Amino acid sequence: MSRDIDDLPERLGLLRDAVATKNLTRSVLTGQEAPPPVALVRSSEPVDKPGSRWSTRPLRELFDDAMRLHSDDRTHADAWLAPRLHATLRLTRAEAAESALWNFIALVVAPDYVVWRHLPRSRGDKKAAVTADRFCGPHYKQAFARLWWAAELFRDGEDYRPAVTACRNQDVLNTVLRLDVIDHRPTARAVTRLIEQGAVTTGREVNALATVINAAGSTLMYDVLAPDEGPDVEALRYWISEGDMAPPVSPESLPDGPDDGEIPRDSVGVLVEQFEKLFAGAPVRGKESINEESEVFD
Repeated sequence: MSRDIDDLPERLGLLRDAVATKNLTRSVLTGQEAPPPVALVRSSEPVDKPGSRWSTRPLRELFDDAMRLHSDDRTHADAWLAPRLHATLRLTRAEAAESALWNFIALVVAPDYVVWRHLPRSRGDKKAAVTADRFCGPHYKQAFARLWWAAELFRDGEDYRPAVTACRNQDVLNTVLRLDVIDHRPTARAVTRLIEQGAVTTGREVNALATVINAAGSTLMYDVLAPDEGPDVEALRYWISEGDMAPPVSPESLPDGPDDGEIPRDSVGVLVEQFEKLFAGAPVRGKESINEESEVFD
């Protein structure tokens, strides 16, 4: 159910949850039919803000590139698309918290991408279907919102490389992204630093790390242990405003994010050390049996 770029409305809109869910039929979720574009556009509200960042064409071209470049492995598209989506759709966090925007992108602009990326393999006689929350769901589940927020929460100022690290691990997207403590920039950067260092590698290890970080967060108060003044709001506004003059993102090289301040390295270092201690005592499913086998062969 590919969508022709010339048939798209010029600007993004807001498609409310009630309207979106009503149109998520079994045929749409299995990819047999596309959501009705004309009816959905008529049911949407216009975005009452100026700027090219609300144009549909750059997003549609981006999704087409993602499918073309990652046809052999759909999951690899996440790490490629997340920073480029963030740099193309330049939003404030308040704007990105609007689920109606993501509903419009998923159902009107690129329903074929949602199916391409999230349709599971068929099992038995029952035809596989995408879960409805990939079209209309919370920010850590919705197909495009989760990538935008991953880029936002895991980037280090204008450097998207930590976000790419995060998006290469599906358990970071599925588990860590939903934790409230990840809103704290040094915490998010410490997680990706542990992955970069090879201290945490498997999905089970990521889930174990997420569990102990979240449990300890209520008592350790990471914002006190690792202070961060937060991003520069004016720099973010400037980055958003200059989007009208920015060229399309490159398929090969990472774009630059907003130059709104690096995360304090000392704060990240403190949390890396703290998380290493927490992770050392964390129960990792399957880890015990591997250790026992090693002892037998030693």
